[in-house]
Amino acid sequence: MASDMKELEQLLGYSFTTPALLLQAVTHPSFQHEAAHSSGDHYQRLEFLGDAVLGLLLAELISDTYPGWQEGALSQLRARLAGQDTLAERARSMGIGRFIRLGRGELQGNGREKDSILADVFEAVLAAVYCDGGLEPARTLISGLFRTLVASPATLVLGHDAKSEFQEYLSLHNSPPPLYRLIDEDGPPHERRFTFELLLGETVISTGCGKSKKIAQQAAASKALSLLHKRVVS
Repeated sequence: MASDMKELEQLLGYSFTTPALLLQAVTHPSFQHEAAHSSGDHYQRLEFLGDAVLGLLLAELISDTYPGWQEGALSQLRARLAGQDTLAERARSMGIGRFIRLGRGELQGNGREKDSILADVFEAVLAAVYCDGGLEPARTLISGLFRTLVASPATLVLGHDAKSEFQEYLSLHNSPPPLYRLIDEDGPPHERRFTFELLLGETVISTGCGKSKKIAQQAAASKALSLLHKRVVS
């Protein structure tokens, strides 16, 4: 287990003074419930703290990136970045799942791939970094993982329903519904990639790509919403 935590430290780019914090951050409650002999605690308290630290650091990063944006647009982007799907994707990109300690039931249920668990552990790990080293290493971690997403919010594949959100906006302004048109499909059968255009009438508003038609359409809608935000603050 010690070697696993050292490997995780390398992935995080941070060495812990108190390694027990990192071990706690990757320990699911089910593991503690089944391992009566186990020392330490599970991640839920760290997750609670990590949620607050994440919110602060994302707000800081977004505010620095978009000094001209109004509060509503800033808050909406932060909510998307802090959503379960996005956090789970960030955790997967780092390979955190294989370090999570789970009880037998969660292991059998493929718990290491559950978005809810991955997102929770991501926040707990962030809190562990913060508790061990303070705000600066936590800021470095979040900046490295989110700066590209913040700079290009339309690339986010989000848990929120961007299509519905865009449709609601159009309805409020008495506009007809958008059309999503497939314009490209490529890649091998196990790695298909789809590209959709979002049209209002005959006008192409945005395009989106993804590994499924649904994801590509959501990406196109998310980009259209981002364009709306820029119009609001310009």
